[in-house]
Amino acid sequence: MGKLRQIIGFLASAVAALAVMSCVGDVDTPGAPALVTAPGGVLPTEERVIGDGTVTIAMLLPLSAGGSASGLAQSFQNAAELALEDANQDNIRILVLDTAGETDRARGAAEAAVANGAQLILGPVFAPAVAGAGQAARAASVPVIAFSTDASVTGRGVYLLSFLPRQDASRIVRYAGDQGIASFAGLVPDNGYGLVMEAAFREAVASAGGRVSAVERYQPGAIAAGVSALAAGGAFEALFVPNGGDDPAVAAAALRGLGNNARLLGSGQWDNAAVLGAPSLVGAWFPGPQKGGFGAFAGRYQSRFNQEPPRTASLVYDATLLANGLVGARGPGAFRPAALEVRDGFIGVDGIFRLTSDGLSQRGLAVYEITGDGTARVVSPAPTTFDRSF
Repeated sequence: MGKLRQIIGFLASAVAALAVMSCVGDVDTPGAPALVTAPGGVLPTEERVIGDGTVTIAMLLPLSAGGSASGLAQSFQNAAELALEDANQDNIRILVLDTAGETDRARGAAEAAVANGAQLILGPVFAPAVAGAGQAARAASVPVIAFSTDASVTGRGVYLLSFLPRQDASRIVRYAGDQGIASFAGLVPDNGYGLVMEAAFREAVASAGGRVSAVERYQPGAIAAGVSALAAGGAFEALFVPNGGDDPAVAAAALRGLGNNARLLGSGQWDNAAVLGAPSLVGAWFPGPQKGGFGAFAGRYQSRFNQEPPRTASLVYDATLLANGLVGARGPGAFRPAALEVRDGFIGVDGIFRLTSDGLSQRGLAVYEITGDGTARVVSPAPTTFDRSF
């Protein structure tokens, strides 16, 4: 036995429940010390403390980065506050520290967190800050659950609880393969995101037993030319266009204009009005979390803070409830790898998820088909349980 099964996050009610088969032995519960500075360098200043539980964790956010980054940081702080309001009781107190989105500041913030007894770090958000914080946290054997999508900054004890590009590619290609599609082409932007998605796409097609006929990279505004080059290069049954915005509709229109009826495949970036309302994309498929959970969360967030949350705010909400629930179930020793990497995973706002030993996360995603009336219908529901293997 001895295995944590699930932490159920808030979906349509304000309840966070924890199912446990048995718990690890308790250790002494630390107090709530005043903020101190760690040795070596100027450290960020604590902005606030959220919660009044007995176990200290930290949240590292780009509060002073300016622009949209600071706005995102505030929304993440709000999401953590909402999570503890929805929990049955506060088992944790969260020290909120500023990273400014920078490597050195994040390293200093992590050092300050450790010096103040933090047993877990949530955040940072941006990859350079995750790299800096991860170095300091790993040296102190304090795990990190960050919100970047850059898998290069993961490692032992540094996890990403994010919507990762490779999951989108794997889910949509696997579904297409199950429908009999065997030959694929890809059309990716010529930037860092495009390179990541191209690699994930090629890996997914190989895993599904399919064949990649060609991949074209395109500059902004030149996606139609990429379609022409692909169409001239040979036949394919499906075209993968992961970028969001107007690109999928332009690509689909260009493809149809050439008389090519290949199925369009997308990513989680497709869940927006520009894509869902495009006539050229009717019948296209894309992956995403099962609907419902985020809507309920967003409604509570809107009511509490009088603004809509960014899509990624649910990640912080889930991470906060996860930390709070693990402490409630297992006590101050809650954040050992065996608890964080439980194979059955957890249930959160966006469905099931689990953290893996390589620092990545896995999610249960649905597949949607664009209907032509500004919406999409589920053609393959999100799984409700994980298989036992990673």
